[in-house]
Amino acid sequence: MKVYGLVVDEETRCIHYASPLDVVAIRFKCCGKYYPCYKCHEEAEAHPIERWEKREWDTKAVLCGVCKHEMTIREYMGASACPHCGAPFNPGCAAHYPLYFQIDRDKPACQKFSP
Repeated sequence: MKVYGLVVDEETRCIHYASPLDVVAIRFKCCGKYYPCYKCHEEAEAHPIERWEKREWDTKAVLCGVCKHEMTIREYMGASACPHCGAPFNPGCAAHYPLYFQIDRDKPACQKFSP
């Protein structure tokens, strides 16, 4: 699986997020490409981020950088570690869920995000 962006290692860490727990890449709905983070997407693409709608959460769109297991969005959002290899995920990534995934139907899609 190809991961785009400013990836710094084989476990999908990037120049923006490179802790031992930053081992997830997201397949962006807007372009179908895996990126380690929204910053990598913004730097590489000329289009805005399109969020996965809640009805699409059974789509495989999250990649464990350690074992390359693809998870559904729902599976990822309910896990603190990869269900395949047990690699722990960064709990801080949940703060970015509203950028990638539709959390509340009443809120507009994010174009830019500042953590």
